[in-house]
Amino acid sequence: MVYLYRIRPRRVELLSDGPTEEEGRVISDHFQYLKRLTAEGTVFLAGRTDTVGSDSFGIVIFEAGSEGDAEKIMEKDPAVSEGVMEAMLFPFLPALVGDLAALQKRN
Repeated sequence: MVYLYRIRPRRVELLSDGPTEEEGRVISDHFQYLKRLTAEGTVFLAGRTDTVGSDSFGIVIFEAGSEGDAEKIMEKDPAVSEGVMEAMLFPFLPALVGDLAALQKRN
């Protein structure tokens, strides 16, 4: 099954003013966690909006065997488990999938 979790910074100023030293460490761990899950084939896409206001958010689209497994993946994300970001899980039904590798190269 495919799932999506949306993440938002608990402290909005993290995006506009930059992270604190601790937040920076957690965000680095968050990126490494998602990078590992992507290499393992669990995560299909991860990224965030290119905005810095209260409406900014990130998404992670991934595969898990069950909703419980999906919750564990989300909760193990260091940004979530260490309280830098809040997360919400959704079952996700992909309708169209383009060439994600080509999209990444454009950015």
